[in-house]
Amino acid sequence: MGNLNSKRMRFFMALNAAIIITFIYASLSMKEILPKRHVHSVGGFPMRHRIEQNVASKINSRNSSKNQGSTIGNSQHTGRSKKPERRAVSLLHSNIEAFPSFSAYSNEHPEIADNKTIMQIQPIVSSITGSGSCSEKTSSGSPALPVLTPVLTMKLYEPGHLNEEIDIKRICMHRGVFLRLLILITSAQSHFSARMSIRQTWMHYGSRRDVGMAFVLGRTTNVALNESLNKENYIYGDMIRGNFIDSYFNLTLKTISMLEWADTHCPSVKFILKTDDDMFINVPKLLGFIDARYKSERSIYGRLAKNWKPVRAGRSKYYVSHKLYTGLQYPPFTTGPAYLLTGDIVHELYVESLNTFYMHLEDVFITGIVARTLKIKRVAANAFRNSRIALSPCKIRNVISVHMIKPSEQYHLWRDLLDSTIKFLIAAEPHSILQ
Repeated sequence: MGNLNSKRMRFFMALNAAIIITFIYASLSMKEILPKRHVHSVGGFPMRHRIEQNVASKINSRNSSKNQGSTIGNSQHTGRSKKPERRAVSLLHSNIEAFPSFSAYSNEHPEIADNKTIMQIQPIVSSITGSGSCSEKTSSGSPALPVLTPVLTMKLYEPGHLNEEIDIKRICMHRGVFLRLLILITSAQSHFSARMSIRQTWMHYGSRRDVGMAFVLGRTTNVALNESLNKENYIYGDMIRGNFIDSYFNLTLKTISMLEWADTHCPSVKFILKTDDDMFINVPKLLGFIDARYKSERSIYGRLAKNWKPVRAGRSKYYVSHKLYTGLQYPPFTTGPAYLLTGDIVHELYVESLNTFYMHLEDVFITGIVARTLKIKRVAANAFRNSRIALSPCKIRNVISVHMIKPSEQYHLWRDLLDSTIKFLIAAEPHSILQ
């Protein structure tokens, strides 16, 4: 009888073990069948769904060497260690047409808003340049720019840079304490010739101890191009690369990345020039401009655009719909090819831009909407031409910035600028101040 009970017990134990094993196997099979939940990531760490935590942690961990005492929104910011706060922005003061930024290592859309608020978008990422463009099918069937509901820039921007190959000490030694001028040049990833022509001409002034220069780029999904950029940066160590895909609609993210880098690594610099890689910059003229305004505070200098109206033509890359911007005109701003910032506003511009609804027109966004919110002066200076002009030695020596310059032309302008045998007259620099 005892043997019978023992056999029954062993039988039921074996049966229970078989049932448990079957259950576990069924559970594992279901995990393979069910769709996996997607998590946006770059290099294995969280992306935009943790942006607020990342930015707040970064800003809280940074100690300020000076008290700026500026008002941002409804809260008083008295230093560089304050956490950015969400603040509603009036539609009359902000263009809220936002375009998605794409992770360099993800083919999915970032979670920039609730699904109910996002219209149908079809992202297209170039396999050659890594640049992204977006299209939306209209009722007529023709592609148009995507239209999104309001989204804070903080939801789109991923902080941080690839700093492994950057020569930070050469670009900004001692965090900019002794630096008069930092020139940051936004550049497209494929514009190697443009970067080389600048390195061999007016970027020569970056060898001075009181002047720093660097290029600002994004990321690319193209393996060959990325490898080429890595080699270029290993040789020159002058390319700041942010965590965004380089594209026209991400130009605002590129400028914010520039502000973040300057705020992190060069917070004590006196002036920062933001410019592009198709510009010729008369650095001696710019240094003289700075010397005459060395005590300036909370100002942006450049070519001032007033009473500019939003473009309503749907096929224009500057298109802004009535729904997304109800104002009749933009706030005054300095045009994007080149503008000069006093160093005391960089941190505020960076923080406030993250708390403002995104706009792809970076000059309107940074120097217009955000600057007006912070009550930063925008000063018109005629020496910033920011357009194509006659490339004569006399013309070139009387301006700070010239636009639409080909790489081959950089060398001719550089020679004309340095030729001491050419006589010319120096024009005055009238300027006006606008709050």
